Amino acid sequence: MSSTIDIVPESSNVIKGKAPLLGAPQRPGGWKKGLAIMDFILRLGAVAAALGAAATMATADQTLPFFTQYFQFEASYDSFTTFTFLVIGMALVGGYLVLSLPFSIVAIIRPHAAAPRLFLIILDSVFLVLATAGAASAASVVYLAHNGNQSSNWLAICNQYSDFCNQTSGAVVSAFIVVVIFMFLIVMSSLAIAKKH
Repeated sequence: MSSTIDIVPESSNVIKGKAPLLGAPQRPGGWKKGLAIMDFILRLGAVAAALGAAATMATADQTLPFFTQYFQFEASYDSFTTFTFLVIGMALVGGYLVLSLPFSIVAIIRPHAAAPRLFLIILDSVFLVLATAGAASAASVVYLAHNGNQSSNWLAICNQYSDFCNQTSGAVVSAFIVVVIFMFLIVMSSLAIAKKH
């Protein structure tokens, strides 16, 4: 009865207890580092969208003359409490996102560290609520400005104040983009923490 003994070289991955690689060399961090880089890019985009929403809404203003130049109607963002709330909320969200960038960089440098990601998940959730509240409340007023409400005698003002309505609508769309980005950020950070390898 003969037995065959396979000789495996010392440098083999099998001897050292490592899984054989399929072509590409392993990089430290792997897909977690990719998620961290995507997190940083999305945060930069969210900063631009949040500050853009705040600036667009804060500059929304249109004046219409009525018979004479001395008697005029003005539509401004500060005439509506919900628009003021959106400006303040988006400014706070933009400021937070700028301050969160160093933590996102730490997650790129140390992709397996859970503490920075957990910290970001908690604060992202808080500011997601603020962004959603501001965007939703402003969207309801923008809807009324475009369509009015006959049962409560709200008139649609966008036929007269078209520039004002276009600016406020753009600000609301930009605010909802921030909300969607926050959702992606929270899901990505949660995946990075949940998966160990």
